[in-house]
Amino acid sequence: MLLKDVLTVSGASLIYGEEFSETDIHAVCSSDLMSDVLAFVKDQAMLLTGLVNPQVIRTAEVMDMKAIMFVRGKKPSEEMLELAKEFSIAIMSTDETMYVTSGKLYSNGLVPPKLTLKE
Repeated sequence: MLLKDVLTVSGASLIYGEEFSETDIHAVCSSDLMSDVLAFVKDQAMLLTGLVNPQVIRTAEVMDMKAIMFVRGKKPSEEMLELAKEFSIAIMSTDETMYVTSGKLYSNGLVPPKLTLKE
């Protein structure tokens, strides 16, 4: 699914990254725990989170994610937007909860990323 279609399906607004509207988004990771994202997400994905701090942008950059959507009406700070621009990461926001947004994206074909579970 293209980023512009993610916006349509989710009802989110694009805060930064109009130039990335044709970027292919093939998986979504929903988490407020960046340690889980770093430990378990092994497939490039879009990050869906309610956590709003610069570490979110840094985590997405390390994991080679191309987009972040903030839920529950959260908005990034100017510092976060500057990092997103530096790392070429699209930033979106929705007023919906993580659960509802995940459901909308899943029911329209976006799947969870491949996970590496440790036993």
